[in-house]
Amino acid sequence: MLEFWSVNSIAFNILGYPMSYVEFLGTIFYLWSVWLISQRNILTWAVGIVSVLLYMVLFYQIRLYSDMIEQIYYLGVSVYGWWRWSTTKLNGGEVLNVRYSPKRKIIMAASITIALTFVIGALMSQIHIILPAIFPEKASFPYLDALTTIMSFTAMWLMTHKRIESWYYWIIVDVIGIWLYYVKEVRFIALLYVILLFMAINGLISWLNAVKLRESSS
Repeated sequence: MLEFWSVNSIAFNILGYPMSYVEFLGTIFYLWSVWLISQRNILTWAVGIVSVLLYMVLFYQIRLYSDMIEQIYYLGVSVYGWWRWSTTKLNGGEVLNVRYSPKRKIIMAASITIALTFVIGALMSQIHIILPAIFPEKASFPYLDALTTIMSFTAMWLMTHKRIESWYYWIIVDVIGIWLYYVKEVRFIALLYVILLFMAINGLISWLNAVKLRESSS
């Protein structure tokens, strides 16, 4: 059974690329969760939890350690987001009151993101020395990987609070991710990030339209 979740357990080949079961299933659930959150649907958190667990297994195997740790954070935040959205006003499963954060909080969030990127990048560049038993090989692109990780942390937290600027974070993460995963030869995930980029743009537009609709009806 454990062999099924190995990156070497291939479900099918697509354009010469061997697609593992864990990568394929993680991708399907992730895309579904992103589409749901763009529609402000509370089911996004349940579906997202499944994708988080699958990607945690995948990233450990391909040595993107920051991304693996990121999934642990996502798991906790997904549970929190599910709870938080369930306590707010819904309309047929849709969250209504999406909005921008105050300017001061936007600047503070960006500053914390930049500072933590340097800290985590430095740590991950040495993680194979600090914890060789758990991380036997040197991390790939530790600072760039840390940047996308911390930006994703910030975006996910903002999502739980229904903040529109979270989509700008996701757009930047997706652009970087397209290149990073292509270089790491996880090309289906690179393609996924192309799709996610368009979905993030659509999500931003959808949330902005929800605000306009709310303002016009008030």
